[in-house]
Amino acid sequence: MMAVMCCASATAQGLKFKGVLNNNRYDDGDQLKSTWIGSLYDEQGNYTGKTAFIVDYGIYAMNWDGESLTTPTKEPAVNMSDIKQGSQVDYEKALWATNFNLMMGNSGAVYVDGIITTIMSRDYQSTEDDELFAVRQWDAKTGNMLTRSNVYYHVNANLESAGMSYNPKDGKVYGLFHFTNTPLNAAITGDPEYFTDQDDADEGREGLDDGYAIATIDLETMEVTQVTPGLYYGNYVAFAINSDGRAFALTSGGSNGYLDADGKMHDINDNLTGANLCEFDLATGLMKTVPVMQTENVYDDEGNITGTEQVEVWVSKYLQGTGYASQVHRQSACFSKSNPNILYWNGFLNSGKGVNENGSWSSLSDKEWRTNGKYDTALYAVNIEDGSAQRLSTIKNRCSFSCMWVDGDDCSDGAGKIILNNIESAKQATDNDEYQYFSLSGVRTNGSQKGLQIIKHGNTVRKVMIK
Repeated sequence: MMAVMCCASATAQGLKFKGVLNNNRYDDGDQLKSTWIGSLYDEQGNYTGKTAFIVDYGIYAMNWDGESLTTPTKEPAVNMSDIKQGSQVDYEKALWATNFNLMMGNSGAVYVDGIITTIMSRDYQSTEDDELFAVRQWDAKTGNMLTRSNVYYHVNANLESAGMSYNPKDGKVYGLFHFTNTPLNAAITGDPEYFTDQDDADEGREGLDDGYAIATIDLETMEVTQVTPGLYYGNYVAFAINSDGRAFALTSGGSNGYLDADGKMHDINDNLTGANLCEFDLATGLMKTVPVMQTENVYDDEGNITGTEQVEVWVSKYLQGTGYASQVHRQSACFSKSNPNILYWNGFLNSGKGVNENGSWSSLSDKEWRTNGKYDTALYAVNIEDGSAQRLSTIKNRCSFSCMWVDGDDCSDGAGKIILNNIESAKQATDNDEYQYFSLSGVRTNGSQKGLQIIKHGNTVRKVMIK
């Protein structure tokens, strides 16, 4: 009863949420819209080779007054009348508006004390490994891109995450990162029962694996340092740290179960199902778990089931789900600095299915969402004491965000801005400079070369693509 009262009182306050738009959906599909401004010319009237657009990407704000949620609106707003008068286009304003097209956090984004860092990954099928991740930083109030040059990182930088968040207790940024082709811990590979799939052995992946781990990220160098000794394999969709320094993640949940009168989903045993809350220990990177007894089959040497036995297994300490299904798409979550007990989650309503012409769910996009109430996204309040959730409101225009924060009450407020080193300004490095450049073969260079290079900054070594 106390947990329910806590959740209810926490959601009664007025809050302003801001976030970096990751996607929203239209009647004709998922593609975000854009409006052509015109071709860009410099002050001398020379064509710059650039074309300007107003795009839907950007920073959005929505207000929760305890009862209703406003429609997300772009903040700062981008108005054609401020950019173009007749045939005259303001170059700087047009470039500023067009740059929002680069504010993509499809591999994750994080807000830290007024600065947004977005990580955009290109399609693995259509790009070179050495420039998979594009990192950019932005002023959260003005929308200005702080680093005009795009900094590209190799696929091995492992910058893909389910979310990142600032920890006010130690001043570090943590994330639940997806590691690829990662050597497994010796405690795993040394287990007598460990075996390697033959396909992995044939492809040179023996002892390697893909999965999630808690890691810190240095937003100056973008170096990711793994904390979790092994890897987790859940479908994680959001990650956030509260003002007490406790770290939480949400997993996606399917739509198998029945709905109760409150619209919450239950499994066959009447337990709440759907997306699950997890808590991680940031010192060890391990999920906080509890032991439960589980029935497992017993097999003979020929693989036949001969009976069952009770086995103790360790599972997430939250034994029930939030009660809400959610898609395996990018989502976001955050805490207000003044309330460490409620996790605010920009999640989905279903498992990605719309309503077809027969009124049944299907994998097709829902074209009647404005009238049938089947919104795709919603704002939830998740109680960290028991992992239960309350749907506060659906979100107009089906907006989803790659990161979200409470404006004026974020856990990183006052932390000090963390600015990505501008590689463009460091290109003229010499032997006496702090930055040292090396070609991929290890030969020292003067930093003026373009292409993939290794840069040493103190004890940090990273691969970047200088355009």
